[in-house]
Amino acid sequence: MNERIRELLLQAMSQSFNRIDRDGDMDKMYIPNVFAEEFAELIVRECINVIGESRESRQTAMYYRHRIAEHFGIL
Repeated sequence: MNERIRELLLQAMSQSFNRIDRDGDMDKMYIPNVFAEEFAELIVRECINVIGESRESRQTAMYYRHRIAEHFGIL
């Protein structure tokens, strides 16, 4: 697993448990749903950051696709 994805996974786990603690609603046991939401949000934010850090403006979609794939170690 890519190191950045591993970091996001651990962060999502931490945030989902914090949300459950804050809401105090353990009876519903929606841990997997909360975790999935946190993890997906972190990945989207990471993609936005990769695009935002680009020095070149008005690049092609292929350029950003490559940058995001490279960032997550998919290439």
